[in-house]
Amino acid sequence: MENLELKERFIDEKTGIEYIRKGDYYYPNLIDSASIKANELGKYGKLRLKYLLEHKKLEYTILWVENKLRSHLLEIDKTANEKFYLLMKQFAKKENITEELKANNQLEWVSSMNNIKNRVEEIIFRELIYV
Repeated sequence: MENLELKERFIDEKTGIEYIRKGDYYYPNLIDSASIKANELGKYGKLRLKYLLEHKKLEYTILWVENKLRSHLLEIDKTANEKFYLLMKQFAKKENITEELKANNQLEWVSSMNNIKNRVEEIIFRELIYV
């Protein structure tokens, strides 16, 4: 009886893809998008994945085959979140939206912050998600 658990691994130098031997055959050690845990990606990583699946199938496939999809989505999510908080802070400072305004006129503060949030997300979508 063949021992199918006997695994021999190697990495193809040209592609960088790891292969695992099972029986007489070598299979690429690929991680598909299903292995990305739902709670692992934030809002922007999920939006990027959806965009790739719906509009950039080739780019999605290349990232998946090269085993870079997970790291790509995590990097986009991290970068987008950092950019979001930085731009929110910068826009609020530039438009003089302070804690004092929040204490004195909450409706104006909320309205201004929502306006900034929408502009910041539009920048993030244009520069990181939908490219």
